[in-house]
Amino acid sequence: MCGMDVYPLKSVPVFQPRIWGGRRLAEVFGKELPPDQKIGESWEIADLPEGQSRIANGPFAGQTLGEVVRRHTEEIVGTRDLCRGFVSRARAPASEGGTPSTQRGQDGRDTPLERFPLLIKFLDAQDVLSVQVHPDPETCRRMGKGDPKTECWYIIRAEPGAVIYKGFKQGVTRERFARALENGTAADLLAAVAVRPGECHFIPAGTVHSLGAGLLIAEVQTPSDTTYRVFDWNRVDESRRPRPLHIAEALESIHFDVTPDTLPVTTVGRLVDCEYFKVDKGHQARRGELLLDRGCLRVLIFLAGGGTILSSKVEPVQFKAGDCLLIPATFEGTVRFTQDTEYLTVTI
Repeated sequence: MCGMDVYPLKSVPVFQPRIWGGRRLAEVFGKELPPDQKIGESWEIADLPEGQSRIANGPFAGQTLGEVVRRHTEEIVGTRDLCRGFVSRARAPASEGGTPSTQRGQDGRDTPLERFPLLIKFLDAQDVLSVQVHPDPETCRRMGKGDPKTECWYIIRAEPGAVIYKGFKQGVTRERFARALENGTAADLLAAVAVRPGECHFIPAGTVHSLGAGLLIAEVQTPSDTTYRVFDWNRVDESRRPRPLHIAEALESIHFDVTPDTLPVTTVGRLVDCEYFKVDKGHQARRGELLLDRGCLRVLIFLAGGGTILSSKVEPVQFKAGDCLLIPATFEGTVRFTQDTEYLTVTI
C-alpha cells in the first residue's frame, strides 16, 4: 500500500435514466440527480464497463472503484481469487441497463477479468419494469455469451398494492409460455407477489421477474449487466418504438420450475445466503456502536439513520441514509451511530 492505510470508501453513484424511473432517490435520500430525467437506477458500488462508480472520499477520491480495487486487491477484497473468475464470455444483446463487454484469449477460451465481485444499486420503479431473466453460468457456457447474474431485492418503500413478479404460476411450461408470448398473454402466466417494506426477495439466475410500479428497492447482485428482456407490456420509448426483446435467449435461460413457493421471503437476520454473497439486516439505536474486525470485505448499505466510522489510523468517515460504504478486508474500526439506523451488510 506504499504506506497508505485503506479506509471505508464512499462512492459517487452512477445514475442511469430509465423509461420506468422517477425522482424518488432525491426525495428519499437527497441524491443530486441530473435535472429533467427519469432516473431508474443509482449504481452505488459498480465496476463494470457500463458504469464505474468513483471514490468520493480520502486519498483515492476521484479514482474509479475498478482502478482502486485492481491496485489494492488483497487489502480491499481479502484475496485476489475473489476478484477473478467473473468471466465475460461474449457480447450479449442490448439489456435493461447496457451490454456486457467481450474478452476472449487467443486460444478462444474465456479470459478472467479482475472485477469487484458485487454490484450494489438503488432502484426507483415508478412504472413497471420489463419482464426479464438473467442467465446462470451453465446457460452462458451453452450459448457462448453473457455473464451470469443472481440478485436480491430489499423493499425500502412500497406504494399500497405494489407487487413484484417472481417466477410463474403453477404448471407453466416453456411451450405454454412461448405461445403466450406470441399471442400477447404472457403477463397472465406470471406470479404477482404483493410486497411490503422490510422484505427481501431472492432472485437467482434463471428466474423470470419484474418490478411493479411504486417501489424503491436496494438491489444486491453479482457484477453482470446481462439482461434478456422477454416482454415489455407493449410499451414504447420516447421515439414511439418498442424496446428490443431477446425472446430466444430468454427462453433458453428461464427456469420454468421457479414459483414464489420455491423462493421464500425473508425479513430479519440473514436475508440471503447464496454462493455469491450473503446479506444481513441490522439495526442500531442512537449512540450504539458496531465493531468492524479485519479479515472480511463488507459493503454497508444504510437505509435510515446515520453516524461515523472511526479508526485510529485514518480520518473519520461520516455516513447517512442512502450511502453505501465499502469496508476493506484489512480495515478495523468502530461504527458509531448518531441516529437510530437500519442497514444491510453484504459479504462474499
